Amino acid sequence: QVRLVESGGGLVQPGGSLRLSCAASGSSFSTVSMGWDRQAPGKQREMVATLSSGGITNYADFVKGRFTISGDTASEQIYLQMNNLKPEDTAVYYCRRLSGLTGIVWGQGSQVTVSS
Repeated sequence: QVRLVESGGGLVQPGGSLRLSCAASGSSFSTVSMGWDRQAPGKQREMVATLSSGGITNYADFVKGRFTISGDTASEQIYLQMNNLKPEDTAVYYCRRLSGLTGIVWGQGSQVTVSS
């Protein structure tokens, strides 16, 4: 059974930075991609960034130029560097893993709060 564990969330002032980490355990077969989604109160979950097994990255328009996804899908560890954070970035951030064998799995989530 695949398990994803996030860390690194917290409270930061507008304009500040945070770095999220995600490590997967369990079956590592056929990882297609890993990434980050977020969900703010009263809103739907939305994609933030994705890293494919081939090293291709994809970002939501609202984080381009501010967030950077990195890591290694083969070792199933990814990171999200978040710079110039805004109050609207406040949300629970979920690590996501897509596998051809097990489908999509999410972690338990990490709270990020941007407030002065």
